[in-house]
Amino acid sequence: MNVREQRAQAKLRIRRRGIYLLPNLLTLSALFFGFYAILQSINQDFEKACIAVFIALVLDSLDGRVARMTKTQSAFGAELDSLSDMVSFGVAPAIIMYEWAINGVAYRQLGMVAAFVYCACAALRLARFNVQINVIDKRFFSGLPSPAAAALVAGFVWVCHEWSLPGPDMKWWALALTFFAGLSMVTTARFYSFKTINLKRSVPFFVLAGLMLVYALVSLNPPTVLFVAFLVYGVSGYVYSALNRQSVLEAPADAEALTIEAEPANSPEATEATLPSESKKP
Repeated sequence: MNVREQRAQAKLRIRRRGIYLLPNLLTLSALFFGFYAILQSINQDFEKACIAVFIALVLDSLDGRVARMTKTQSAFGAELDSLSDMVSFGVAPAIIMYEWAINGVAYRQLGMVAAFVYCACAALRLARFNVQINVIDKRFFSGLPSPAAAALVAGFVWVCHEWSLPGPDMKWWALALTFFAGLSMVTTARFYSFKTINLKRSVPFFVLAGLMLVYALVSLNPPTVLFVAFLVYGVSGYVYSALNRQSVLEAPADAEALTIEAEPANSPEATEATLPSESKKP
């Protein structure tokens, strides 16, 4: 059998295998809402655009879990998820922020640069995640996840719209937040991934009551509560990394202090103490 026939048989096996419907349908739904957010931002309907980004975020958080629970994970689904994330959490938030505020910056090119930096950082973040998926600690993300960065950008626009704060008046804040969200995606700061939460495990009753309280708080003012929550998460990675670095720096100092306190066995004092005392000659 020659190489051409082997390739034809491999393609036939792939064609027969097909793709899993449920997780990929959720991924395509997230992609649709990302595309819808872009259209609504072009139409200057920023509230609908921001809501669409958050819907895409919810769907994106479900497709992976559904695939793992139903054992329908595939390489095709992973690649499709990355492409969907690039549109929903890379391109869409950048266009929303640009159309809403930062295209009115004094130097118009600066707003375009900020939007492109965010979009490019999202692409770099997704590419780095794909190549490090089997070597990184599952408990933490390296850099701010792109869905969280998108929620930070879209949440800011949504909360300003809720409080009747026009984009041109908030353009400098919007510019700073766009740079912050974009560059945070390519840092090495560690953000908690929440992947260690086991949904199949039984939990105490107060956990369910706490979730109901969270839902109640979100329902009071969704834009404000969601933006504050993702802002805290966006800062948490830097706080954790700073505390972790501080503990690493203090560890050698503590070890050195313990070494100084513990007297070496071959020191002159220890040697003198171990030698028998010489008897005095008459």
